[in-house]
Amino acid sequence: MAPPPVKPDGRPKDGHESVRRVLISGVFWRILVIEMILLVFSLAYRAYTQEVQAVDLFWYAVRIVILVAIIIAFVTLSLRRFLNRRIIEPLEEISRANQHLNTDAPEVNSVRLPEGTPDEIVQIVDTRQRMLQSILDVSADRLRLVNFIRDTFGRYLSRKVVDEILASPDGSNLGGRRETVTILMADLRGFTRIADTYDAEQTMALLNRFFGDMARIIFSYDGMIDEFLGDGILTIFGVPERHPDDPARSVACAIDMQNRLVALNAEISREGYPPLSMGIGIHTGQVIVGNIGSEIRAKYGIVGNTVNIAGRIESLTTGGEIYISEDTHRLIPCPLDVEGPETVMMKGLARPLVCYAVNAIGAPYDLTLQTHQTREDETEINLSLTCWRVADKKVVEPGMAGQTHCVTENGISITLAQALPNQSDVKLQLDFCTQAHCFNAVYAKIIASETRGPRTLHRLRITSIDPKDRDILLQWRDAAA
Repeated sequence: MAPPPVKPDGRPKDGHESVRRVLISGVFWRILVIEMILLVFSLAYRAYTQEVQAVDLFWYAVRIVILVAIIIAFVTLSLRRFLNRRIIEPLEEISRANQHLNTDAPEVNSVRLPEGTPDEIVQIVDTRQRMLQSILDVSADRLRLVNFIRDTFGRYLSRKVVDEILASPDGSNLGGRRETVTILMADLRGFTRIADTYDAEQTMALLNRFFGDMARIIFSYDGMIDEFLGDGILTIFGVPERHPDDPARSVACAIDMQNRLVALNAEISREGYPPLSMGIGIHTGQVIVGNIGSEIRAKYGIVGNTVNIAGRIESLTTGGEIYISEDTHRLIPCPLDVEGPETVMMKGLARPLVCYAVNAIGAPYDLTLQTHQTREDETEINLSLTCWRVADKKVVEPGMAGQTHCVTENGISITLAQALPNQSDVKLQLDFCTQAHCFNAVYAKIIASETRGPRTLHRLRITSIDPKDRDILLQWRDAAA
């Protein structure tokens, strides 16, 4: 490491002098003063006790000065060598070793002391070695602990949140601040049916595989995963680090997540698993961000109506869809391909909720939703069924008789004597049953309705269906076509 900068006179810029300069100059000036005193005393004594002429006294003084200069030079040189070997060089060696501690990788480096170094300096070096070893051991233990905390809790919190808590002395204090954020709420459709079909190990392996892929995408867009909600993900854009394009970033992230799920379904289908289906809702608004809980148990999270609205928007989606709120749509400057606005009045909200279904986002992201499909050719298939309206995963009305009108890959159309509101969740039970096969319940969401005489045609997006039931219905559709 380079020595500290010095002034032209040899002094370091901080105003302190080196031990070499202090010792040598101190010895030189003291010897010089002593010799000058002896010279003056000798001249005065000779002039007083002996009658000498001025010329003789002058040359006597010259001889004395030459002798004093020889003595000073000899003493200075010999003493300088002695001080260098016994005092200065050991102290400079200690100083160089200490300067190495300013590097990025400090270590307890040995100090090579010249032979004959005084015991006091040797003891200083020994004490230094023990103290440094203790300090570095403590520092290494603390670094390992910090890395352990960061790596461990980084799996439960965002790594940036963990860094923020560890960096700030008040990072773990309870409390919060108000921030404008964008909430992305994602949820798997029909995963309960998969969980009931496979054992716990297979179910968790599949779910963790899904979460792993989604988490990598979310982190690549600087999103913070607040928590995993069963088979859903609550993600925040805007904390702990805020970006001016958080709303657009969240939409691009959602499209990337849906497209990755298409690839994941291709992988797991080869392993015998049914395809996964995910709906995503996005909303931008104010929340309170911070450590929530008590001194016993706390978590870093968000509180506010924005979270509830994001959840409501997500509940409007079916598999493969992305809905964004009007507030988020308004804040996205880049080109956005969306369906026409849908207005829904939902329980607990004071005004209607306006949402847009996203198909693509333009530069700088240039992403298109691969799950977006145009309406398929409809081949009529008539099967009797019973329909129930569902709210909060519970049947809320008596069953209504109806029949299927047509079946597509991800949808089904039915006719009922009674019209049901759009965005209603329904449970369907096909009455068709033979010894070979009986259909399980199908769950869907009404996305459009139209009146056809005394009955109403409802177009539904399927949210949960047994894979065997889907295959049979599609086989019948293809045969009828």
